[in-house]
Amino acid sequence: MINVRPFPWEAHYPQGVVWDAPIRLSTLPALLDEAAQRFGNRSAIQFRGAQITFADLASRADRFAAGLQKIGIKQGDAVALLLHNTPFHPIAFFAVLRLGARVVHLSPLDPARAIASKLKDSGATTLISTNIPGLMHNALAVLAEGSAKCVILGDDAEFGAPSPALPIPAEALNLTAISTDLPASWPTISPDDVALLQYTGGTTGVPKAAMLSHANLSAAVSIIDNYGAGHVSVGPDDRMIGVLPMFHIYALTGVLLRAIAAGAEILLRPRFDVETTIADLETGRATVFCGVPTMWIALVNAPGIESRDLSSLRLTLSGGAPLPAEISDKFERMTGQKLGGGWGMTETSPVGALIPEGITYTSGMIGIPAPGIMMDVVALDDPHKILGPNETGEIRIKGPNVTRGYWNRAEETAAAFADGYLLTGDIGHYDERGFFFLVDRKKDMIISGGFNVYPAMIENAIYEHPDVIEAGVIGIPDQYRGQAGKAFVVLRDGADAISLEGLRSFLADRIGRHELPTALEIRDSLPKTGVGKLSRKDLVDEEKARTGQ
Repeated sequence: MINVRPFPWEAHYPQGVVWDAPIRLSTLPALLDEAAQRFGNRSAIQFRGAQITFADLASRADRFAAGLQKIGIKQGDAVALLLHNTPFHPIAFFAVLRLGARVVHLSPLDPARAIASKLKDSGATTLISTNIPGLMHNALAVLAEGSAKCVILGDDAEFGAPSPALPIPAEALNLTAISTDLPASWPTISPDDVALLQYTGGTTGVPKAAMLSHANLSAAVSIIDNYGAGHVSVGPDDRMIGVLPMFHIYALTGVLLRAIAAGAEILLRPRFDVETTIADLETGRATVFCGVPTMWIALVNAPGIESRDLSSLRLTLSGGAPLPAEISDKFERMTGQKLGGGWGMTETSPVGALIPEGITYTSGMIGIPAPGIMMDVVALDDPHKILGPNETGEIRIKGPNVTRGYWNRAEETAAAFADGYLLTGDIGHYDERGFFFLVDRKKDMIISGGFNVYPAMIENAIYEHPDVIEAGVIGIPDQYRGQAGKAFVVLRDGADAISLEGLRSFLADRIGRHELPTALEIRDSLPKTGVGKLSRKDLVDEEKARTGQ
Protein backbone atom coordinates (compact mmCIF):
# COMPACT_ATOMS: atom_id res chain seq x y z
CA MET A 1 0.00 0.00 0.00
CA ILE A 2 1.21 3.48 -0.84
CA ASN A 3 -0.01 5.08 2.39
CA VAL A 4 2.67 3.60 4.63
CA ARG A 5 5.51 5.93 5.59
CA PRO A 6 8.05 6.71 4.45
CA PHE A 7 6.11 7.72 1.37
CA PRO A 8 8.11 7.13 -1.80
CA TRP A 9 7.45 10.67 -3.02
CA GLU A 10 9.20 12.25 -0.03
CA ALA A 11 12.55 11.41 -1.60
CA HIS A 12 11.71 13.81 -4.43
CA TYR A 13 10.84 16.84 -2.32
CA PRO A 14 13.26 19.79 -2.56
CA GLN A 15 15.94 19.82 0.09
CA GLY A 16 14.57 20.94 3.44
CA VAL A 17 10.94 20.09 2.64
CA VAL A 18 9.23 17.48 4.80
CA TRP A 19 5.80 15.92 4.36
CA ASP A 20 4.66 16.57 7.94
CA ALA A 21 5.63 20.25 8.16
CA PRO A 22 3.16 22.20 10.34
CA ILE A 23 0.19 23.53 8.37
CA ARG A 24 -1.28 26.80 9.56
CA LEU A 25 -5.06 26.93 9.83
CA SER A 26 -6.46 30.42 10.22
CA THR A 27 -9.27 32.66 9.02
CA LEU A 28 -8.89 34.60 5.79
CA PRO A 29 -9.56 38.03 7.36
CA ALA A 30 -6.63 37.28 9.68
CA LEU A 31 -4.51 36.65 6.58
CA LEU A 32 -5.37 40.10 5.21
CA ASP A 33 -4.89 41.79 8.60
CA GLU A 34 -1.38 40.37 8.88
CA ALA A 35 -0.55 41.45 5.33
CA ALA A 36 -1.76 44.99 6.01
CA GLN A 37 0.38 45.08 9.16
CA ARG A 38 3.52 43.66 7.52
CA PHE A 39 3.35 45.22 4.07
CA GLY A 40 1.13 48.29 4.72
CA ASN A 41 2.21 50.82 2.08
CA ARG A 42 3.50 48.31 -0.45
CA SER A 43 1.41 47.80 -3.58
CA ALA A 44 -0.96 44.82 -3.35
CA ILE A 45 -2.78 45.34 -6.64
CA GLN A 46 -1.91 47.22 -9.80
CA PHE A 47 -4.95 47.77 -11.99
CA ARG A 48 -5.21 50.06 -15.02
CA GLY A 49 -2.04 51.83 -13.96
CA ALA A 50 -3.24 52.59 -10.41
CA GLN A 51 -1.91 50.92 -7.27
CA ILE A 52 -3.82 49.78 -4.20
CA THR A 53 -1.68 49.18 -1.14
CA PHE A 54 -2.18 46.36 1.33
CA ALA A 55 -3.33 48.87 3.95
CA ASP A 56 -5.80 50.46 1.53
CA LEU A 57 -7.16 47.07 0.45
CA ALA A 58 -7.78 46.06 4.07
CA SER A 59 -9.37 49.43 4.84
CA ARG A 60 -11.69 49.29 1.83
CA ALA A 61 -12.72 45.73 2.70
CA ASP A 62 -13.45 46.62 6.32
CA ARG A 63 -15.45 49.74 5.44
CA PHE A 64 -17.52 47.73 2.98
CA ALA A 65 -18.01 45.03 5.62
CA ALA A 66 -19.35 47.71 7.94
CA GLY A 67 -21.71 48.84 5.19
CA LEU A 68 -22.93 45.28 4.63
CA GLN A 69 -23.51 44.88 8.34
CA LYS A 70 -25.52 48.10 8.38
CA ILE A 71 -27.90 46.83 5.68
CA GLY A 72 -28.46 43.59 7.57
CA ILE A 73 -25.84 41.05 6.46
CA LYS A 74 -24.97 38.89 9.45
CA GLN A 75 -22.90 35.89 10.42
CA GLY A 76 -23.98 32.72 8.59
CA ASP A 77 -25.56 34.55 5.64
CA ALA A 78 -24.59 33.79 2.04
CA VAL A 79 -23.58 36.67 -0.24
CA ALA A 80 -22.98 36.16 -3.96
CA LEU A 81 -20.22 37.80 -6.00
CA LEU A 82 -20.79 38.30 -9.72
CA LEU A 83 -17.49 39.95 -10.55
CA HIS A 84 -14.82 39.91 -13.24
CA ASN A 85 -11.17 40.69 -12.45
CA THR A 86 -11.51 44.02 -10.67
CA PRO A 87 -10.29 45.31 -7.27
CA PHE A 88 -13.93 45.09 -6.20
CA HIS A 89 -13.46 41.31 -6.05
CA PRO A 90 -10.93 41.15 -3.17
CA ILE A 91 -12.67 44.08 -1.46
CA ALA A 92 -16.03 42.30 -1.48
CA PHE A 93 -14.54 38.86 -0.84
CA PHE A 94 -12.81 39.88 2.39
CA ALA A 95 -15.71 42.13 3.46
CA VAL A 96 -18.19 39.26 3.37
CA LEU A 97 -15.82 36.97 5.26
CA ARG A 98 -15.14 39.63 7.92
CA LEU A 99 -18.78 39.34 8.94
CA GLY A 100 -18.65 35.55 9.24
CA ALA A 101 -20.82 35.25 6.15
CA ARG A 102 -20.19 32.90 3.22
CA VAL A 103 -19.04 34.00 -0.23
CA VAL A 104 -20.85 32.44 -3.19
CA HIS A 105 -18.77 32.73 -6.34
CA LEU A 106 -20.71 33.18 -9.57
CA SER A 107 -19.21 33.17 -13.05
CA PRO A 108 -19.45 36.41 -15.06
CA LEU A 109 -20.17 34.14 -18.02
CA ASP A 110 -23.31 32.75 -16.37
CA PRO A 111 -26.62 33.85 -17.95
CA ALA A 112 -29.28 35.26 -15.64
CA ARG A 113 -31.04 31.90 -15.47
CA ALA A 114 -27.91 30.14 -14.16
CA ILE A 115 -27.28 32.96 -11.70
CA ALA A 116 -30.84 32.66 -10.35
CA SER A 117 -30.41 28.89 -9.97
CA LYS A 118 -27.20 29.27 -7.95
CA LEU A 119 -28.69 31.98 -5.78
CA LYS A 120 -31.58 29.70 -4.91
CA ASP A 121 -29.30 26.73 -4.28
CA SER A 122 -26.87 28.67 -2.06
CA GLY A 123 -29.48 30.68 -0.17
CA ALA A 124 -27.86 33.97 -1.17
CA THR A 125 -30.26 36.89 -1.55
CA THR A 126 -27.66 39.67 -1.76
CA LEU A 127 -25.67 39.98 -4.99
CA ILE A 128 -22.53 42.11 -5.45
CA SER A 129 -21.50 43.07 -8.98
CA THR A 130 -20.34 46.11 -11.00
CA ASN A 131 -21.90 48.51 -13.50
CA ILE A 132 -20.17 46.89 -16.45
CA PRO A 133 -23.03 46.45 -18.98
CA GLY A 134 -23.25 42.64 -19.19
CA LEU A 135 -22.81 42.05 -15.47
CA MET A 136 -25.16 44.81 -14.38
CA HIS A 137 -27.82 43.64 -16.83
CA ASN A 138 -27.82 40.12 -15.35
CA ALA A 139 -27.64 41.39 -11.77
CA LEU A 140 -30.66 43.62 -12.30
CA ALA A 141 -32.49 40.83 -14.13
CA VAL A 142 -32.31 38.50 -11.12
CA LEU A 143 -33.29 41.39 -8.87
CA ALA A 144 -36.33 42.16 -11.00
CA GLU A 145 -37.57 38.57 -11.01
CA GLY A 146 -37.01 38.17 -7.26
CA SER A 147 -34.08 35.75 -7.10
CA ALA A 148 -32.04 38.48 -5.43
CA LYS A 149 -33.49 40.85 -2.85
CA CYS A 150 -30.57 43.28 -2.87
CA VAL A 151 -28.02 44.17 -5.57
CA ILE A 152 -24.88 46.15 -4.74
CA LEU A 153 -22.85 47.55 -7.63
CA GLY A 154 -19.30 48.83 -7.64
CA ASP A 155 -18.72 51.78 -9.95
CA ASP A 156 -16.13 50.65 -12.49
CA ALA A 157 -15.18 54.29 -13.09
CA GLU A 158 -13.50 54.34 -9.67
CA PHE A 159 -10.60 52.45 -11.20
CA GLY A 160 -10.27 54.42 -14.41
CA ALA A 161 -12.74 52.60 -16.64
CA PRO A 162 -11.51 52.69 -20.26
CA SER A 163 -15.00 53.71 -21.39
CA PRO A 164 -17.82 55.54 -19.58
CA ALA A 165 -19.42 53.27 -16.98
CA LEU A 166 -23.17 52.92 -16.84
CA PRO A 167 -24.94 54.90 -14.12
CA ILE A 168 -25.92 52.85 -11.09
CA PRO A 169 -29.72 52.70 -11.10
CA ALA A 170 -31.91 53.61 -8.16
CA GLU A 171 -32.90 49.99 -7.48
CA ALA A 172 -29.27 49.05 -6.71
CA LEU A 173 -26.91 50.19 -3.96
CA ASN A 174 -23.51 51.77 -4.64
CA LEU A 175 -20.74 49.69 -3.06
CA THR A 176 -18.55 52.64 -2.10
CA ALA A 177 -21.47 54.80 -0.99
CA ILE A 178 -22.68 52.27 1.57
CA SER A 179 -19.17 51.67 2.94
CA THR A 180 -18.97 53.25 6.36
CA ASP A 181 -17.08 53.57 9.64
CA LEU A 182 -16.06 50.39 11.44
CA PRO A 183 -18.10 48.94 14.31
CA ALA A 184 -16.69 48.52 17.79
CA SER A 185 -16.10 44.81 17.12
CA TRP A 186 -16.51 42.14 14.46
CA PRO A 187 -18.22 38.75 14.78
CA THR A 188 -15.98 35.96 16.04
CA ILE A 189 -15.24 33.48 13.28
CA SER A 190 -13.52 30.11 13.33
CA PRO A 191 -11.20 28.43 10.83
CA ASP A 192 -13.78 25.64 10.62
CA ASP A 193 -16.52 28.00 9.40
CA VAL A 194 -17.50 27.70 5.75
CA ALA A 195 -15.93 30.64 3.92
CA LEU A 196 -16.84 29.85 0.34
CA LEU A 197 -19.40 28.01 -1.72
CA GLN A 198 -17.49 27.31 -4.91
CA TYR A 199 -19.51 25.83 -7.76
CA THR A 200 -18.00 22.96 -9.67
CA GLY A 201 -19.11 20.18 -11.97
CA GLY A 202 -20.57 22.52 -14.59
CA THR A 203 -18.63 20.79 -17.36
CA THR A 204 -19.93 17.34 -16.40
CA GLY A 205 -23.41 17.93 -15.07
CA VAL A 206 -25.49 20.16 -12.81
CA PRO A 207 -23.15 22.53 -10.89
CA LYS A 208 -22.85 21.84 -7.19
CA ALA A 209 -21.18 23.96 -4.52
CA ALA A 210 -18.12 22.64 -2.72
CA MET A 211 -18.03 23.91 0.86
CA LEU A 212 -14.58 25.35 1.52
CA SER A 213 -13.78 26.51 5.02
CA HIS A 214 -11.34 29.17 6.16
CA ALA A 215 -9.17 26.24 7.29
CA ASN A 216 -9.31 24.57 3.86
CA LEU A 217 -8.20 27.73 2.06
CA SER A 218 -5.58 28.83 4.59
CA ALA A 219 -4.21 25.27 4.66
CA ALA A 220 -3.83 25.37 0.89
CA VAL A 221 -1.76 28.56 1.13
CA SER A 222 0.33 27.08 3.96
CA ILE A 223 0.93 23.86 2.03
CA ILE A 224 2.18 25.84 -0.97
CA ASP A 225 4.46 27.85 1.33
CA ASN A 226 5.80 24.68 2.97
CA TYR A 227 6.72 23.25 -0.41
CA GLY A 228 8.14 26.56 -1.63
CA ALA A 229 10.37 26.87 1.42
CA GLY A 230 12.84 24.49 -0.19
CA HIS A 231 11.92 25.29 -3.77
CA VAL A 232 10.85 28.63 -5.25
CA SER A 233 8.81 30.72 -2.87
CA VAL A 234 6.87 33.90 -3.58
CA GLY A 235 7.87 37.01 -1.66
CA PRO A 236 7.37 40.78 -1.37
CA ASP A 237 9.59 41.50 -4.35
CA ASP A 238 7.48 39.42 -6.72
CA ARG A 239 4.94 40.67 -9.24
CA MET A 240 2.29 38.12 -10.15
CA ILE A 241 0.34 38.29 -13.40
CA GLY A 242 -3.34 38.15 -12.45
CA VAL A 243 -5.23 37.14 -15.60
CA LEU A 244 -6.83 33.98 -14.27
CA PRO A 245 -10.40 34.86 -13.21
CA MET A 246 -10.55 35.53 -9.48
CA PHE A 247 -13.93 33.81 -9.13
CA HIS A 248 -12.15 30.53 -10.02
CA ILE A 249 -10.48 28.55 -7.25
CA TYR A 250 -7.12 28.35 -9.09
CA ALA A 251 -6.74 32.13 -9.16
CA LEU A 252 -8.30 32.64 -5.74
CA THR A 253 -5.74 30.48 -3.95
CA GLY A 254 -2.82 30.41 -6.39
CA VAL A 255 -2.78 34.14 -7.07
CA LEU A 256 -4.90 36.25 -4.69
CA LEU A 257 -4.46 34.49 -1.35
CA ARG A 258 -0.90 33.44 -2.10
CA ALA A 259 0.10 37.00 -3.05
CA ILE A 260 -1.53 38.50 0.03
CA ALA A 261 0.16 36.00 2.34
CA ALA A 262 3.54 36.69 0.71
CA GLY A 263 3.26 40.44 0.24
CA ALA A 264 3.57 40.16 -3.54
CA GLU A 265 1.97 42.56 -6.02
CA ILE A 266 -0.75 41.35 -8.39
CA LEU A 267 -0.84 42.84 -11.88
CA LEU A 268 -4.60 42.44 -12.11
CA ARG A 269 -6.00 42.27 -15.63
CA PRO A 270 -9.68 41.90 -16.64
CA ARG A 271 -8.88 39.05 -19.04
CA PHE A 272 -6.04 37.19 -20.71
CA ASP A 273 -4.54 38.89 -23.74
CA VAL A 274 -1.23 37.72 -25.22
CA GLU A 275 0.14 41.18 -25.97
CA THR A 276 -0.83 42.54 -22.55
CA THR A 277 0.83 39.56 -20.88
CA ILE A 278 4.02 40.04 -22.91
CA ALA A 279 3.98 43.74 -21.98
CA ASP A 280 3.63 42.79 -18.30
CA LEU A 281 6.77 40.72 -18.73
CA GLU A 282 8.83 43.06 -20.87
CA THR A 283 7.83 46.37 -19.27
CA GLY A 284 6.20 45.38 -16.00
CA ARG A 285 8.93 42.80 -15.27
CA ALA A 286 6.46 40.32 -13.82
CA THR A 287 8.16 37.42 -12.07
CA VAL A 288 5.33 34.91 -11.52
CA PHE A 289 2.71 33.69 -13.98
CA CYS A 290 0.08 31.07 -13.20
CA GLY A 291 -1.93 30.09 -16.28
CA VAL A 292 -3.99 27.36 -17.88
CA PRO A 293 -2.81 25.34 -20.90
CA THR A 294 -4.68 27.49 -23.43
CA MET A 295 -2.77 30.55 -22.19
CA TRP A 296 0.59 28.82 -22.55
CA ILE A 297 -0.42 27.54 -25.98
CA ALA A 298 -1.31 31.08 -27.07
CA LEU A 299 1.91 32.49 -25.60
CA VAL A 300 4.37 30.03 -27.17
CA ASN A 301 2.60 30.35 -30.53
CA ALA A 302 2.46 34.16 -30.54
CA PRO A 303 4.09 35.59 -33.70
CA GLY A 304 7.63 36.74 -32.99
CA ILE A 305 7.61 35.40 -29.43
CA GLU A 306 11.19 34.12 -29.85
CA SER A 307 12.48 37.71 -29.95
CA ARG A 308 10.48 38.99 -26.96
CA ASP A 309 12.05 39.48 -23.53
CA LEU A 310 10.56 37.04 -21.05
CA SER A 311 13.60 37.00 -18.79
CA SER A 312 11.84 38.47 -15.75
CA LEU A 313 9.88 35.25 -15.25
CA ARG A 314 11.30 33.10 -12.49
CA LEU A 315 8.27 31.03 -11.48
CA THR A 316 5.63 29.63 -13.83
CA LEU A 317 2.82 27.19 -13.30
CA SER A 318 0.32 25.54 -15.60
CA GLY A 319 -2.82 24.12 -14.01
CA GLY A 320 -6.53 23.66 -14.52
CA ALA A 321 -6.12 20.93 -17.15
CA PRO A 322 -3.39 18.58 -18.41
CA LEU A 323 -0.66 20.37 -20.34
CA PRO A 324 0.49 18.83 -23.64
CA ALA A 325 4.16 17.84 -23.34
CA GLU A 326 4.93 19.55 -26.65
CA ILE A 327 3.87 22.91 -25.22
CA SER A 328 6.00 22.41 -22.11
CA ASP A 329 8.99 21.46 -24.27
CA LYS A 330 8.51 24.46 -26.54
CA PHE A 331 8.33 26.83 -23.57
CA GLU A 332 11.57 25.41 -22.17
CA ARG A 333 13.34 25.72 -25.52
CA MET A 334 12.11 29.29 -25.81
CA THR A 335 12.91 30.52 -22.29
CA GLY A 336 15.45 28.08 -20.90
CA GLN A 337 13.27 27.34 -17.89
CA LYS A 338 10.85 24.57 -17.15
CA LEU A 339 7.15 25.30 -16.99
CA GLY A 340 5.95 24.22 -13.57
CA GLY A 341 2.90 22.05 -13.23
CA GLY A 342 0.71 20.15 -10.88
CA TRP A 343 -2.83 19.07 -10.21
CA GLY A 344 -5.69 20.02 -7.95
CA MET A 345 -9.41 20.56 -8.08
CA THR A 346 -12.04 22.88 -6.66
CA GLU A 347 -12.69 20.42 -3.83
CA THR A 348 -9.00 20.53 -2.78
CA SER A 349 -8.77 24.34 -2.67
CA PRO A 350 -7.17 23.45 -5.28
CA VAL A 351 -3.84 22.05 -4.05
CA GLY A 352 -2.97 18.39 -4.70
CA ALA A 353 0.17 17.31 -6.51
CA LEU A 354 3.21 19.27 -7.70
CA ILE A 355 5.91 18.45 -10.25
CA PRO A 356 9.34 18.90 -8.62
CA GLU A 357 11.88 21.12 -10.29
CA GLY A 358 14.35 19.23 -12.46
CA ILE A 359 11.91 16.45 -13.34
CA THR A 360 11.36 15.90 -17.06
CA TYR A 361 7.68 16.42 -17.77
CA THR A 362 5.85 13.74 -19.69
CA SER A 363 2.24 13.82 -20.88
CA GLY A 364 -0.19 13.20 -18.06
CA MET A 365 2.30 13.73 -15.24
CA ILE A 366 0.78 15.65 -12.32
CA GLY A 367 3.63 15.13 -9.86
CA ILE A 368 3.89 14.05 -6.25
CA PRO A 369 1.50 14.79 -3.36
CA ALA A 370 2.25 18.12 -1.73
CA PRO A 371 3.25 18.16 1.97
CA GLY A 372 0.42 17.14 4.26
CA ILE A 373 -1.58 15.52 1.47
CA MET A 374 -2.26 11.82 0.91
CA MET A 375 -3.12 10.35 -2.48
CA ASP A 376 -3.69 6.82 -3.74
CA VAL A 377 -5.46 4.98 -6.57
CA VAL A 378 -8.46 2.66 -6.24
CA ALA A 379 -10.32 0.32 -8.56
CA LEU A 380 -12.91 1.95 -10.83
CA ASP A 381 -15.55 -0.50 -9.63
CA ASP A 382 -14.57 -0.51 -5.94
CA PRO A 383 -13.42 2.74 -4.25
CA HIS A 384 -12.16 0.77 -1.24
CA LYS A 385 -9.82 -1.48 -3.25
CA ILE A 386 -6.40 0.20 -3.26
CA LEU A 387 -4.29 -0.46 -6.34
CA GLY A 388 -0.54 -0.76 -6.60
CA PRO A 389 2.05 1.01 -8.75
CA ASN A 390 1.26 1.31 -12.48
CA GLU A 391 -2.32 0.07 -12.03
CA THR A 392 -4.91 2.44 -13.50
CA GLY A 393 -7.91 3.45 -11.43
CA GLU A 394 -9.50 6.46 -9.75
CA ILE A 395 -7.28 8.86 -7.82
CA ARG A 396 -8.27 9.58 -4.20
CA ILE A 397 -7.01 12.41 -1.96
CA LYS A 398 -7.26 13.63 1.62
CA GLY A 399 -5.76 16.49 3.57
CA PRO A 400 -6.66 19.64 5.54
CA ASN A 401 -7.35 21.47 2.28
CA VAL A 402 -10.07 19.05 1.13
CA THR A 403 -13.73 20.06 1.24
CA ARG A 404 -16.08 18.52 3.78
CA GLY A 405 -18.67 18.04 1.02
CA TYR A 406 -21.25 19.68 -1.19
CA TRP A 407 -23.79 22.25 -0.07
CA ASN A 408 -27.29 20.78 0.35
CA ARG A 409 -26.24 17.52 -1.34
CA ALA A 410 -25.90 14.89 1.35
CA GLU A 411 -26.15 11.93 -1.05
CA GLU A 412 -23.53 13.31 -3.44
CA THR A 413 -21.28 14.10 -0.50
CA ALA A 414 -21.55 10.54 0.83
CA ALA A 415 -20.84 9.10 -2.62
CA ALA A 416 -17.80 11.34 -3.06
CA PHE A 417 -15.84 9.90 -0.13
CA ALA A 418 -14.39 6.48 0.67
CA ASP A 419 -12.28 5.66 3.74
CA GLY A 420 -11.89 9.38 4.47
CA TYR A 421 -10.56 10.11 0.98
CA LEU A 422 -12.24 12.25 -1.66
CA LEU A 423 -12.88 10.36 -4.89
CA THR A 424 -11.63 12.80 -7.51
CA GLY A 425 -13.25 11.39 -10.64
CA ASP A 426 -9.81 11.52 -12.27
CA ILE A 427 -8.41 8.34 -13.76
CA GLY A 428 -4.71 7.74 -13.34
CA HIS A 429 -1.91 5.75 -11.77
CA TYR A 430 1.33 6.22 -9.85
CA ASP A 431 4.76 4.71 -10.34
CA GLU A 432 7.27 3.22 -7.89
CA ARG A 433 8.68 6.69 -7.17
CA GLY A 434 5.30 7.99 -6.02
CA PHE A 435 4.74 10.13 -9.12
CA PHE A 436 1.12 10.35 -10.19
CA PHE A 437 -0.11 10.45 -13.77
CA LEU A 438 -3.50 11.60 -14.98
CA VAL A 439 -5.11 9.67 -17.82
CA ASP A 440 -8.46 11.46 -18.07
CA ARG A 441 -11.66 12.45 -16.32
CA LYS A 442 -13.79 9.45 -15.42
CA LYS A 443 -16.87 11.09 -16.96
CA ASP A 444 -15.04 11.98 -20.19
CA MET A 445 -13.91 8.41 -20.79
CA ILE A 446 -15.00 6.86 -24.10
CA ILE A 447 -15.95 3.17 -24.18
CA SER A 448 -14.97 2.01 -27.66
CA GLY A 449 -15.41 -1.64 -28.54
CA GLY A 450 -15.10 -2.55 -24.87
CA PHE A 451 -11.86 -0.59 -24.46
CA ASN A 452 -11.44 2.47 -22.26
CA VAL A 453 -10.35 5.39 -24.44
CA TYR A 454 -9.19 8.62 -22.84
CA PRO A 455 -9.66 11.88 -24.79
CA ALA A 456 -6.70 13.58 -23.09
CA MET A 457 -4.33 10.87 -24.36
CA ILE A 458 -5.52 11.43 -27.93
CA GLU A 459 -5.33 15.21 -27.55
CA ASN A 460 -1.75 15.03 -26.30
CA ALA A 461 -0.79 12.98 -29.36
CA ILE A 462 -2.53 15.40 -31.72
CA TYR A 463 -0.63 18.31 -30.17
CA GLU A 464 2.58 16.72 -31.47
CA HIS A 465 1.48 17.61 -35.01
CA PRO A 466 3.47 20.71 -36.03
CA ASP A 467 0.46 22.46 -37.58
CA VAL A 468 -1.92 22.02 -34.62
CA ILE A 469 -2.51 24.88 -32.16
CA GLU A 470 -5.50 23.48 -30.26
CA ALA A 471 -7.18 20.09 -30.08
CA GLY A 472 -10.21 18.61 -28.38
CA VAL A 473 -11.61 15.08 -28.48
CA ILE A 474 -15.04 13.80 -27.50
CA GLY A 475 -16.93 10.53 -27.86
CA ILE A 476 -19.53 10.19 -30.59
CA PRO A 477 -21.90 7.28 -31.37
CA ASP A 478 -20.39 4.50 -33.49
CA GLN A 479 -22.54 1.65 -34.82
CA TYR A 480 -19.70 -0.85 -34.62
CA ARG A 481 -17.78 0.20 -31.51
CA GLY A 482 -20.57 1.85 -29.53
CA GLN A 483 -18.47 5.00 -29.24
CA ALA A 484 -15.48 6.43 -31.06
CA GLY A 485 -13.44 9.59 -30.82
CA LYS A 486 -14.04 12.75 -32.81
CA ALA A 487 -11.23 15.30 -32.99
CA PHE A 488 -11.75 19.06 -33.20
CA VAL A 489 -8.61 20.85 -34.34
CA VAL A 490 -7.43 24.46 -34.76
CA LEU A 491 -4.55 24.87 -37.22
CA ARG A 492 -1.88 27.53 -37.23
CA ASP A 493 -2.20 30.31 -39.82
CA GLY A 494 -1.01 29.26 -43.26
CA ALA A 495 -1.02 25.54 -42.49
CA ASP A 496 -2.21 23.08 -45.11
CA ALA A 497 -5.53 21.41 -44.44
CA ILE A 498 -5.44 18.10 -42.57
CA SER A 499 -7.69 15.22 -43.63
CA LEU A 500 -9.00 12.57 -41.26
CA GLU A 501 -6.85 10.02 -43.06
CA GLY A 502 -3.82 12.23 -42.71
CA LEU A 503 -4.41 12.74 -39.00
CA ARG A 504 -4.95 9.02 -38.40
CA SER A 505 -1.72 8.30 -40.28
CA PHE A 506 0.14 10.82 -38.11
CA LEU A 507 -1.27 9.27 -34.94
CA ALA A 508 -0.80 5.64 -36.01
CA ASP A 509 2.46 5.14 -34.13
CA ARG A 510 1.52 7.39 -31.23
CA ILE A 511 -1.72 5.84 -29.92
CA GLY A 512 -3.51 2.51 -30.22
CA ARG A 513 -5.71 1.57 -33.17
CA HIS A 514 -8.79 1.62 -30.92
CA GLU A 515 -7.92 5.20 -29.93
CA LEU A 516 -7.68 6.62 -33.46
CA PRO A 517 -10.43 9.20 -34.07
CA THR A 518 -13.05 8.28 -36.64
CA ALA A 519 -14.13 11.88 -37.33
CA LEU A 520 -12.37 15.21 -37.67
CA GLU A 521 -13.58 18.79 -37.70
CA ILE A 522 -11.29 21.75 -38.41
CA ARG A 523 -12.31 24.91 -36.57
CA ASP A 524 -11.15 28.50 -36.19
CA SER A 525 -11.44 28.20 -32.41
CA LEU A 526 -12.60 25.82 -29.69
CA PRO A 527 -15.05 26.61 -26.86
CA LYS A 528 -13.53 27.47 -23.48
CA THR A 529 -14.78 27.51 -19.91
CA GLY A 530 -14.74 30.69 -17.84
CA VAL A 531 -11.17 30.00 -16.73
CA GLY A 532 -9.97 29.35 -20.27
CA LYS A 533 -9.92 25.55 -20.29
CA LEU A 534 -11.14 23.57 -23.27
CA SER A 535 -14.84 22.83 -22.75
CA ARG A 536 -15.54 19.28 -23.90
CA LYS A 537 -19.10 19.73 -22.62
CA ASP A 538 -19.72 22.48 -25.17
CA LEU A 539 -18.27 20.32 -27.93
CA VAL A 540 -20.57 17.47 -26.88
CA ASP A 541 -23.61 19.77 -26.79
CA GLU A 542 -22.77 21.24 -30.20
CA GLU A 543 -22.31 17.78 -31.69
CA LYS A 544 -25.64 16.60 -30.26
CA ALA A 545 -27.38 19.69 -31.64
CA ARG A 546 -25.84 19.08 -35.05
CA THR A 547 -26.61 15.38 -35.29
CA GLY A 548 -29.69 15.09 -33.09
CA GLN A 549 -28.06 12.17 -31.22
